[in-house]
Amino acid sequence: MTTTQPPVPGAALARAFYDDAVAPALGSAAVPHAAGRLGSGSDVLGLDDATSRDHDWGLRLTVLVDDASVAEVDALLESRLPASWRGHPVRFATTWDPAVRHRVEVTSVRALAVARLGADPTDGLEPWQWLALTGQSVLEVCAGPVFHDGPGELTAVRERLARYPDDVRRYVVAAGWAHLGQELPFVGRTGSRGDELGSAVLAGRLARVAMHLGHVLEDRWAPYAKWLGTSFAALPASSAAAPHLRDALAAAGWPEREAALARALDVLLAVQAAAGLPVPDGAPDGGATVPFFDRPFRGVAPVPEAVRATITDPAVLALPVGVGCVEQGVDDVHVLMDPVRRFAVARAALAGDGAQAGDRAQAGGGTPVTAAGS
Repeated sequence: MTTTQPPVPGAALARAFYDDAVAPALGSAAVPHAAGRLGSGSDVLGLDDATSRDHDWGLRLTVLVDDASVAEVDALLESRLPASWRGHPVRFATTWDPAVRHRVEVTSVRALAVARLGADPTDGLEPWQWLALTGQSVLEVCAGPVFHDGPGELTAVRERLARYPDDVRRYVVAAGWAHLGQELPFVGRTGSRGDELGSAVLAGRLARVAMHLGHVLEDRWAPYAKWLGTSFAALPASSAAAPHLRDALAAAGWPEREAALARALDVLLAVQAAAGLPVPDGAPDGGATVPFFDRPFRGVAPVPEAVRATITDPAVLALPVGVGCVEQGVDDVHVLMDPVRRFAVARAALAGDGAQAGDRAQAGGGTPVTAAGS
């Protein structure tokens, strides 16, 4: 079904509603606040269209005040907001709340961040806590437009969350390449045994890993699965890998599939080099893939080792090799969307002896290690 962009995108509608109705109500009471279109919803990412209007779309925005004022400001808006505005209902139910009420979320900056991220970023995050975040959870705080920020606290938090700390980013990049190395040789191995379906499934898994890696290489947060491809296509450099990933997914046979994946990884390795991140000696000219033992398949070059060798933060060095961030290893929505479960999984996955984890997870060049045996 073809969809068209609505006449007014949701974020623009929220901005106009704030200017016309919400800000005057708050101003009359002299409420120090920040406001923006934050939280969930395709319009937060600027990606809503006509289809988006069938649920949870409308006059939604977030007003941020100090914790002690939340209930009072919410009651103020309830009493002063009109029943409708420019033909849109001000009060309506949502999929998570059947109550018919105004959808100006009133909370504090800290409470918003903790609810979306699972941790309080105002005093800084430990490396393992950064790895417990998903790109989507950060985007729900940082991606949407800000209409006003009188106190400046929201802007400060968004700046703090704009990107991974450098060594955490390197850890995630190294893990992404390690994950690619775990299964890339199986694209040919399965196909050579006549299992083209299995080979194609592996290619799809690897494409997802590559697309997430492309975001990290460009210091961007990856959204959840629905918008991952859209976001990847908008990346300035990594998006050049998209045609090769499409070729891999459309290939009828494993040799073409494997070759297309190798070309996509070559693009990402060049992006990595251009970003000032380490690549193995001889790369990117030497390519991102190498022969897999003596077999007619490709493995990943020793990119993970090259990146890990430049990490200096002791807290990051103490993390298990190759595990990465939570969304590199988990794709279950019930985990990724629940901060408590997500942090519990990350805490468990990132505990333990790093060297042993590295032996299990590493996939390299000369003597590659994959996810399983022959």
